[in-house]
Amino acid sequence: MIWEVLGSVLLGLGLSWAAASRLSHRLPAHRTVYTAGPVGALFGAYVTHMALGAGHVPATLVGALLVGAVLLSLLLRPTRRGLRRPQTSAS
Repeated sequence: MIWEVLGSVLLGLGLSWAAASRLSHRLPAHRTVYTAGPVGALFGAYVTHMALGAGHVPATLVGALLVGAVLLSLLLRPTRRGLRRPQTSAS
């Protein structure tokens, strides 16, 4: 169990680092990103561990990785190009 927790926290930190280094212009403050990654990974590990039971460490870590990535993706803001409003024609 301790390896699942430690592994999921490290995976969450790795995801946070990758997201912060590649998408820093689309993310909020680094403190939020570096907190959300491990928290999401811990939650994912918890849910996967409860669903599968003990003895499935690789699957639990995959679940932690997926939920951590999903939580970090929720922090993304749209780019300026994506904020265009559609042109309406005045008839």
